[in-house]
Amino acid sequence: MKQRSSVLVVLSLIIVLNVQSSKVHIVYLGEKQHHDPDFVTDSHHQMLSSLIGSEEDAHDSMLHSYRHGFSGFAAKLTESQAKKIADSPGVVHVIPDSFYELATTRTWDYLGLSAPSPKNLLNDVNMGDQVIIGVIDTGVWPESESFNDNGFGTIPSKWKGGCESGENFTSTNCNRKLIGAKYFMNGFLAENPGFNLTESRLARGTVRGGAPRARIAVYKACWYMHDGVNVTCLSSDILKAMDEAMHDGVDVLSLSFALVSQPAPLYPETDLRDTIPIGAFHAVAKGIVVVCAGANAGPAAQTVVNTAPWIITVAATTLDRSFPTPITLGNNKMILGQALYTGPELGFTSLVYPEDPGNSNETFSGVCERLHINPNRTLAEKVVLCFTTTTLNPAVASAASYVKAAGGLGLIIARNPGNQLNPCRDDFPCIAIDYKLGTDILLYIRSTRSPVVKIQHSKTLVGQPIGTKVATFSSRGPNSIAPAILKPDIGAPGVSILAATSPNDTFNDRGFSMKSGTSMAAPVISGVVSLLKALHPDWSPAAFRSAIVTTAWRTDPLGEQIFAEGSPCKVVDPFDYGGGIVNPEKAAEPGLIYDMGSEDYIIYLCSAGYNDSSISQLVGRVTVCSNPKPSVLDVNLPSITIPNLKDEVNLTRTVTNVGPVDSVYKVVVEPPLGVRVAVTPEMLMFNSTTKRVSFTVRVSTTHKINTGFYFGSLIWTDSVHNVTIPVSIRTQILQNYYDEN
Repeated sequence: MKQRSSVLVVLSLIIVLNVQSSKVHIVYLGEKQHHDPDFVTDSHHQMLSSLIGSEEDAHDSMLHSYRHGFSGFAAKLTESQAKKIADSPGVVHVIPDSFYELATTRTWDYLGLSAPSPKNLLNDVNMGDQVIIGVIDTGVWPESESFNDNGFGTIPSKWKGGCESGENFTSTNCNRKLIGAKYFMNGFLAENPGFNLTESRLARGTVRGGAPRARIAVYKACWYMHDGVNVTCLSSDILKAMDEAMHDGVDVLSLSFALVSQPAPLYPETDLRDTIPIGAFHAVAKGIVVVCAGANAGPAAQTVVNTAPWIITVAATTLDRSFPTPITLGNNKMILGQALYTGPELGFTSLVYPEDPGNSNETFSGVCERLHINPNRTLAEKVVLCFTTTTLNPAVASAASYVKAAGGLGLIIARNPGNQLNPCRDDFPCIAIDYKLGTDILLYIRSTRSPVVKIQHSKTLVGQPIGTKVATFSSRGPNSIAPAILKPDIGAPGVSILAATSPNDTFNDRGFSMKSGTSMAAPVISGVVSLLKALHPDWSPAAFRSAIVTTAWRTDPLGEQIFAEGSPCKVVDPFDYGGGIVNPEKAAEPGLIYDMGSEDYIIYLCSAGYNDSSISQLVGRVTVCSNPKPSVLDVNLPSITIPNLKDEVNLTRTVTNVGPVDSVYKVVVEPPLGVRVAVTPEMLMFNSTTKRVSFTVRVSTTHKINTGFYFGSLIWTDSVHNVTIPVSIRTQILQNYYDEN
């Protein structure tokens, strides 16, 4: 009996351990083989039942069935079960669930789309009415005025989605503007068993940008953790959101997150460990434009993510807007900081830099994120100066909270120029300056017995003399997995953008908050694409990308040179912002487009070295790459990037006329330094029968050594349209020498 009991205990332990070892896996089956979604889901249950041995256990194990845009499912599997199902016929990939993180007014005026103007793109297309943007993110706060549907017409007839009910959210929260809302959290809950979900289960979070009359469908796949700051997005939930959006009828998909642990090494585009390019491929194949944030790991090179050539990848720039906040020292010297302080003027008040000459750690005493280690320093009724090297907002917010809790009246933060601006709550003055100005204030403090400072409320300054820059945090190229594919594609405003958000995340209880990140820039492009979609409903996703790249501003709207923030600040290049800053009015009539479809993406996959089997399963039909394989340089992108030029290369591009039928274009080349670029033919002629023309580009170098990248442009002009693509060339003689020897 004792032996039997021991056996039962051991068996129970094995069962418990086996259950505990279960983990969410995504089983990707490629293009769906049946048009009936219920049939597809049944096939998923049958496959899982044959593995687990019970239909009931299979239903309990399955979290999501992907059955609209592609075929697959997410289920809780042990490692041995995952390995077994991976060997099943028709299975492309089986991988554990992975985590994503958010890459997180004046914008339309800045981009030349002021609504009051009687003749512009906004009004020409009724502000994007009838176009549907699918937003996969943290959700939406439906009570915001941003979702007022006054004046909206009927919901587009193509819409197949709905508005799900959840905690603190009902179908009545949707209207003719916010036409859909769904939430996906099975993956999140499986990874966080026992999680006490206090957050509303549906669509309550921050919403970013969009065309004013475009319809919004929200797919909540990102969830706040208990700290109320960190957000978790599981790939299984994201993939389900993308699958549902494809079924529901969205025209544009806007994704504002990047895979955690990226940017390097990036996963191949057919590797399910990064679900975005897989889901995006199926969406683009169905004519849906997919816009993604490029991530916030700048200003380091090779940090851009979401780099698949079928995705529009977005960099973040500043606006021509500033929030000068006067700081007046006791010696009557005035310094302009940056803040969003709307409270009353703070008259001359004691100013302190928390340092203790007798402390061996004095070099750390004035660091913003270490203010709390100075318990003996009296901060009450004083304004505090501190220095920080971090770009993380929570560190600065923590310093402000500590100063306020200690009875302080304000905080002046000296930091690296260019970091995004975030307001302190409750009208607590929290003012940013650069290190030079911070040092000036510190020298003043040390020069007098009783330093004082006066702080006035912030003002808003737009236009001149505020210049445009690529934000410090915005991830940069070159593309680390496919260097010949230029990423990011385009830049858009993404710094201090006013966003509709929850009351818990606002300042002054107004329902809006200033947000920064490529996650804020991506929806701007989604909104622009929506306007263009209303004007050109039959264009392919690649056509929209070409239009915004070839017409982009390469100077700011005032004609001034654009710089890329960093250390040091430098003149911008294509790896900072792709073709430039989006210019919606010009993009509406680009003249020529560099179009692409599924066949072009297959050429890319073949050129990148993916095997026939993985490509076939991705595209849903038998595909055999040519031998020799095609050149990645011939992928018909609106850019030319050659990362390893030795002697001479030839490449081709094809343009499609979308302007006047009888058009003639001449080529203008701005070659990179030390590079020869010859184009054949030098003139392109279009008529009613000739709408597509190919040309050849011959590129050679005069450099005798390895170089970094040099940049130029190739322009087709008919005197009205200037169709411009960036050219990026790097000479790599030494690498080729070793390859040949």
